[in-house]
Amino acid sequence: MNLLVQKVNGKLYGNSDFFSIEGFTGKFTFLNEAHTGDIVIRHWINGTGVEMAFNKNIACLITQTPKDGAIETAQRLGFPLIVTDKIELANAFALSHTVKKYSPNSTNIVITGTNGKSTTSHLIYHILNNAGYHVLTNTDSESEFNTLIDPMVSKLISDEVIANGKLDYLVIEVSEVQGWLDKLMENHAALMSEAIQPNVGVITNIAMDHIGLVNSIDDVFNEIKAVPHAIGDGITVLNYDDELVRKLDAKNPFYTSMSPLNEENAVYFDGENIVYNNNSILTIDELPFKGNHFIQNILSAIGACISLGIDIDKIVEGVKTYKALNRRFAKLNDEPLIYDDFAHNPDGIKATISETLKLLPKNQKLHVACAIRGSRGVEINQLNVDALVESMNENIELYLSSSKDVVNELNFVEDDEREVFFNTLNKNNIDYTHFDNLKDCLKEVFGKADKKDVILLIGAQGMDPAESLLKDIIKI
Repeated sequence: MNLLVQKVNGKLYGNSDFFSIEGFTGKFTFLNEAHTGDIVIRHWINGTGVEMAFNKNIACLITQTPKDGAIETAQRLGFPLIVTDKIELANAFALSHTVKKYSPNSTNIVITGTNGKSTTSHLIYHILNNAGYHVLTNTDSESEFNTLIDPMVSKLISDEVIANGKLDYLVIEVSEVQGWLDKLMENHAALMSEAIQPNVGVITNIAMDHIGLVNSIDDVFNEIKAVPHAIGDGITVLNYDDELVRKLDAKNPFYTSMSPLNEENAVYFDGENIVYNNNSILTIDELPFKGNHFIQNILSAIGACISLGIDIDKIVEGVKTYKALNRRFAKLNDEPLIYDDFAHNPDGIKATISETLKLLPKNQKLHVACAIRGSRGVEINQLNVDALVESMNENIELYLSSSKDVVNELNFVEDDEREVFFNTLNKNNIDYTHFDNLKDCLKEVFGKADKKDVILLIGAQGMDPAESLLKDIIKI
């Protein structure tokens, strides 16, 4: 128990002899799913939660924020409660311990960066799974499980191994910047990567997002620059086209590029083919999607799988058979064409609009419906609307949604977040229509679009329910 306290830089309250370390199951989990001998990690806990943990007979409970009698209850019950100043240290230790106990012989891959990490992770997972390996990834369509905020990744690993046996590969998406309650978890990406002990790491790009936690591109770079050191002697797949990524100090780099490269360890796209070792391994017509930023994700996934020693034929087959994650430039309708993308930061917005314009027939309109990011602050919304302004042309009709009908209190659009959109668009003489509710916005867009037009839905949580809402609208 004392070793655990030291590892998480914590302080122990209650009785350290309540449950011996020999009785620890090795599982880190959540309170509602915990069983005898498990360890629970929670960002905060109150006295009622401590009592519940005691009654479940768990080994101990680790928290950053004890409140409402938590410490007093632990002391009264003689139950071990560890309080740490940094919950990420507890979850990093849990992750490291879980990998060593449940997946000691797997080959591990980490993927981080501002944009494209979910698609890249999911594509690597698909290539390996399609090749017949037992693979686990923490990537989901909303990137909810890529942090050290809670023990989710540890739980995913132990649950999978217990249910289905040993893993060949772990493919772990890592948030490049992370925080809790507007406080930055410094060195998060490197801490999580180090816990995984990766054989291969991928860094997709370095751009602005998570405003408030970081306030400059230098801050983002500083959060990511330690990741290659965490990868150590492993291979780091780097996006050569990103100037900041090129500056990263990686011991064993493998480069990807959207232009021909002379680097020995590299895979690139020449405009028509994906090329490795001077040989075309895939043509553009064989790719599951053809937008530049998606091709860059494909290159990153191919680079990772080459670095793992996967047979080229299996990599090619995996790419050809890949189906995109939800809301990654997903086609929702044919007439008019409707695409839905999780573009939620400046680079994502500009790239997605640019790619969609290439699909626009001559003399037709692109209808862009953008969900304003709620409860994320003025700064990121200013950058997002600036990206919209930069992307606009005479063929684009713009619609905004505050999505009051579909978001919870964590994603509610505040007045100042909405006003920064209005003020910037008005200042630049850009016409737009704003809707409080997403359903009303989608009805208007679908009703105004010609069958040969293209509709693009962009945004984070405020646009997530669009596909289900559109199904009813299109039927009408």
